[in-house]
Amino acid sequence: MTDREEFLEIFRTHVTRPGSEKLLDWMDSKTDFFSAPASTRFHGACEGGLCAHSLNVYRMLHGTFFTPDEDSEETFAICALLHDLCKANFYKKGTRNVKNEATGQWEKVPSYSVEDMFPYGHGEKSVFLIERFMKLKVEEAVAIRWHMGGFDDAVRGGSFAMSGPSRMYPASPSSSTSPTSRRPICWNSGANDTKKTTCLSTGGLFNSYFSCGISFESSARTSSPRCSSFVFD
Repeated sequence: MTDREEFLEIFRTHVTRPGSEKLLDWMDSKTDFFSAPASTRFHGACEGGLCAHSLNVYRMLHGTFFTPDEDSEETFAICALLHDLCKANFYKKGTRNVKNEATGQWEKVPSYSVEDMFPYGHGEKSVFLIERFMKLKVEEAVAIRWHMGGFDDAVRGGSFAMSGPSRMYPASPSSSTSPTSRRPICWNSGANDTKKTTCLSTGGLFNSYFSCGISFESSARTSSPRCSSFVFD
């Protein structure tokens, strides 16, 4: 089964609310979602990388936090599979010159660069695109909007906008016994750079996804293809 086939199967199995098929049809026929890279030089920087990355995030989110009879399969699928919808129609293929160290000759190699056809942000852009076709629950919209956590451009630019969602859906220490804490989890979120242990409680989808959103991103990166045939800028 290809990544595209697996994505479509998971989506159609779990996402059934009004507008979902129109959204999926738009993604499949009007965008490059299933062939686009997930980045220009980090995770999934190759053809099909965006779909592969979205599946990685789904597997990690579902495998780590989903509890049958308590959680919504639909909500988990929506937030994981669609969190980076903003990257559809976002990259373009090109070439760049790279020196071949073995021969000393300059050679053209394929690469990707950003060509944002709709500059509307990152997480907020994903929410906007989804809701053109299908309504989101509040916690789904907020989880997708802030899935980058502290690495969101607004936060890095000094905005305190994420403090509101943080208060509404607080992360708890591993010893927490608050009423909203269902199952405390401590795990290593380090990818290629940092080795930090994130302790949090999963008192709901938003808490589990938002509170360690960058942890999911980082962990998913390590298992996404880097496609060495491409040059990363």
